[in-house]
Amino acid sequence: MSILDKQKQLKKELSLLHVYAIATGATIADGFFLLPGMAYSSAGPAMILSYLIAVIPVIPALFSMSELSTAMPRAGGVYFFLDRSMGPLLGTIGGLGTWLALILKTAFALVGIGAYMGLFFPDIPMMPFAVGFAVIFGFINLFGAKKTGGFQTVLVLGILAILVWFSFIGLFEMKAVFFTNLFKTDYVPVLSTAGLVYVSYVGLSKIASVSEEVKNPERNLPLAMFMALGTAVLIYLVGTSVMIGVIPGNELSNNLTPVATAANILVGKWGAVLMTIAAVLAFLSVANVGILSSSRYPLAMSRDHLVPPIFRKLNKNQVPVNAIIITVVLIILILLVFDITRIAKLAGAFQLLLFALSSLAVIVMRESRIASYDPGYKSPLYPWMQIFGIITPFWIIVEMGWLPSLFSLGLLGAGSFWYFYYAKGKVIRDGAIYHIFARLGEQRFEGLDAELRGILKEKGLRDQDPFDAVVASAKIIDINYKTDFEYIVRQASEKFEKLVKVDASILKKSFLDGTLVGATPVSNNAALPHLRLPDLAHSEMIIIRAKYGINVEIDHEVSGKHLPTDKINAFFFLISPENNPGQHLRILAQIASHVDDKKFIKNWLDAKNEQDIKELLLRDDRYMRLMLLPNSPAAELIGTPINKLNLPDGCLIALIHRAGEIIVPQGQTILEQNDQLTLIGYPIGIEQLYEKYDHSR
Repeated sequence: MSILDKQKQLKKELSLLHVYAIATGATIADGFFLLPGMAYSSAGPAMILSYLIAVIPVIPALFSMSELSTAMPRAGGVYFFLDRSMGPLLGTIGGLGTWLALILKTAFALVGIGAYMGLFFPDIPMMPFAVGFAVIFGFINLFGAKKTGGFQTVLVLGILAILVWFSFIGLFEMKAVFFTNLFKTDYVPVLSTAGLVYVSYVGLSKIASVSEEVKNPERNLPLAMFMALGTAVLIYLVGTSVMIGVIPGNELSNNLTPVATAANILVGKWGAVLMTIAAVLAFLSVANVGILSSSRYPLAMSRDHLVPPIFRKLNKNQVPVNAIIITVVLIILILLVFDITRIAKLAGAFQLLLFALSSLAVIVMRESRIASYDPGYKSPLYPWMQIFGIITPFWIIVEMGWLPSLFSLGLLGAGSFWYFYYAKGKVIRDGAIYHIFARLGEQRFEGLDAELRGILKEKGLRDQDPFDAVVASAKIIDINYKTDFEYIVRQASEKFEKLVKVDASILKKSFLDGTLVGATPVSNNAALPHLRLPDLAHSEMIIIRAKYGINVEIDHEVSGKHLPTDKINAFFFLISPENNPGQHLRILAQIASHVDDKKFIKNWLDAKNEQDIKELLLRDDRYMRLMLLPNSPAAELIGTPINKLNLPDGCLIALIHRAGEIIVPQGQTILEQNDQLTLIGYPIGIEQLYEKYDHSR
């Protein structure tokens, strides 16, 4: 599958706050409420250093996942990254393994509630509660990511409020004597304890699996990840310091409810009750996120035909109903059949392996040099950050012992078996790694480039992309007679010659050659011939409207593409700087998104003038048309030179339609009565102009 149909996509409902709550809630649970007692038994007061050391190998993984998820915001997270970078075999292994690992972690979180509830209800069996919560969260997930994210936000804000109170009270009651041996502990137990508490930060990566449902993923995904990381580090350092500072060492060591113990010492039994509530909320938060994120893995794999199609069914809320139900059923089976406290930690080594592979995926995607790989966030210190991110997880895996490593090998074997038994004959794609082979004379998979271009179209433009300015300054040629494609190309090339200082014959040949081999996107009666040139300051566009339509010839044998049957009425010739391929492709993708509208060509042919044509392409929230009529709010602009106008920052007059003619505005141009202005700018500025001059909306 290359580009998802809109009806098959998941809704983009998750805001920055939702994503932050998901990442934070998936992180602050066992690492804060269960592990400090075990960590203290190994490292003593120096466990604070262990929590700090443990975050170091997480950073490369977060940098890598931030880059990958902003380039490919698709359900399935790590699965999708591995599949598209290194092929469906590794994708299958990563997808099935992560699905099982998250199911185990979710089941463990539900059981973890019992450790704290047992303080007050020791005789009540906790298993029915764990199963009941699994069903409840599965039901909540069926209502959509927004409802799940909203519930998650309430849980996390409640947890953070209680933890802030706990930390504030505890900071004033800590005893310095309990920190005496902080820097005297041998480094070996400190490092091994770092391997133990590393899992505290693993939840930060879960939001990658729901990236398809995130609004403005290029901004919100990396920002939420690092906000959640900062929150987790602060809470772990301050919270564990409070525990060490108020609980005697012999009581803290191997204590499974250290936060409740500390709160009981600080303010009495009601403090222990409050922290028990926080612990329950934290584990419920992990379970809620676990069902949300884990259910997206079989959905993504089903889209790619790696698991049965039953998993890709969406309900009326655009959520994967069967994937959620089957995930919840597996969680309940594991709760009822296995001793989850013994097997959940085995999945940690596999997640570490996936962290390493995510860093490797960044290297593969970048070195493939696919122009349509266009992340909104790029990892710093490439490739050293990724090399560090590949090496360090294996060190932690060694620290975890041989049993988790064997479990990971078992998942590798199971995933490989499933791929060769079920999936291999159902997929025809390969990963970006073949684009690296292409540079060495081997094969490449063109479908990946097409898929990434589809993702570019879905993500849209970035704020700094000059799309509106390119459209506003574009030259328009109206051809109201029958002709051929070569004539169209010659007309565009001669116009470009004056703009880009390149001989028209060279441009003509490049456009024709690109079209011949299928490099020109052609669909819905529109074509987008395009080039990138060195030493060009900014993008330039020539727009041609052909009333009678033009046949565009593509060589089947050279391009491997089918000849379009429809004649072309709209041509968008684009030339961009060679050093910014991502922006070039985003501009093309934005034009393509307009062309995809079923009404576009009719409106295109019906447009009365250049102003109407350009406004078909401008984004609704970034332009406005303003009539300068007497007795209207805009009348105050009549008779004013453009350079004397007080427009909002970033806004400008792009076109003036006056008495049947289009005038390109200059600083000294004086506005006249009955002028039709086309203004472009940032959404906030355009909104201010509407509020001031046009109250009809």
